Amino acid sequence: MDLLTEKITEMQGYKLHVIKTEKYKTNTFVWKMKAPLNKENVTLRALLPQVLQSSSAKYSSTTRLRSYLDDLYGATFFVDLGKKGDNHVMSFSIEIANEKFLNDPSPLLQKGFEFLAEILTNPNARGNSFDPETVEKEKRTLKQRIQSVYDDKMRYSNFRLVQEMCKGEPYALQVNGEMEDVDGITAEKLYSYYQKAFQEDEMDLFVIGDVNEEEVRKLSSELLHFENRQPQRSKPDGSKKVEKVNEIKEEQDVKQGKLNIGYRTNIRYGDPDYYALQVFNGIFGGFSHSKLFINVREKASLAYYAASRVESHKGLMMVMSGIDLKNYDQAVGIIHEQMDAMKKGDFTDSDLEQTKAVIQNQMLETIDTSRGLVEVLYHNVVANVDLKLDHYLSEINKATKQDVVEVGKKIELDTIYFLTGTEVSK
Repeated sequence: MDLLTEKITEMQGYKLHVIKTEKYKTNTFVWKMKAPLNKENVTLRALLPQVLQSSSAKYSSTTRLRSYLDDLYGATFFVDLGKKGDNHVMSFSIEIANEKFLNDPSPLLQKGFEFLAEILTNPNARGNSFDPETVEKEKRTLKQRIQSVYDDKMRYSNFRLVQEMCKGEPYALQVNGEMEDVDGITAEKLYSYYQKAFQEDEMDLFVIGDVNEEEVRKLSSELLHFENRQPQRSKPDGSKKVEKVNEIKEEQDVKQGKLNIGYRTNIRYGDPDYYALQVFNGIFGGFSHSKLFINVREKASLAYYAASRVESHKGLMMVMSGIDLKNYDQAVGIIHEQMDAMKKGDFTDSDLEQTKAVIQNQMLETIDTSRGLVEVLYHNVVANVDLKLDHYLSEINKATKQDVVEVGKKIELDTIYFLTGTEVSK
């Protein structure tokens, strides 16, 4: 039986995804816009949602806009950016009370749609330019956002690993864009890009809640319509062969070293062995019972943290750890040992079953929130596949020890990045 039913309708210029559920007392709208990552547009795309959420033609200041949301029983609205493989994704999310649970007969579903349409299609602009003051304010904030990655050494080392590992590939770009490109963005240039994005991006609207599907389709059709398009998709980058392991050491004034290691898995979301890869990662470094956590952090006391994660649409697996500067060689050695152990099948049936149970629980927890549910369903849009949630869970459950070992044969060490102090403590 399906855990949930997602009804997808082709609308004018976008796809509508309706997930009818009685689980929530709110209705959630998530509007997503996807385009191939490239240096020319990445900073414009990082700035655009912030400008759109700041004000609109009807709500000409952030104060007025937020005050209106408060009037809608404290509706929430925020924007977000993400990288999914070589794609850049802008998200606009609104959560609003469901009028079924209120004494007030206000048509809140309709008001939610009207607000979303106002933000997306009626910006605070005059002629062919956004409001210059708003753009300058958001440019300052964007610079702070970009700088914050350099100030947070854990995020910085992960960013630098990707930058070195994916040199020359779109995925190397930072999700918030490039600092040196911010100043060159004018209110006119951003408005021109806004028009281009709404003509070319692959656009999807997710509506989740105890809603009438027919009413949702009617409101969508009346309030949101764009030019039909053949969306640009990022080109499949193939599987990059690792010729030689790349080892980078970067010195900064840090007390704790950041050791990040990148592997090419050569497996992506939707591939038949994707499920076994999730299990592999779970046993290797995904959870608190995993090999990295137990052997690098607990037994050898070499790391303050040690974990691994998979980038599902790019085919990467990344290890992140924080270590004392003097422990570099030992930590790298133990991480290599754990990877070799995985490839040889040196893990127990208990490890396998425990990991499957944790992955399934984690997935069920994720879809327990409406926004988590959208993120799970959106994988299908990015990968251009139709993978049902109950199929995902059953395939995880079916993964055998041999399947996990076979996955290990495809995983190749690519880059070792170490952020170290200016002098290694003796």
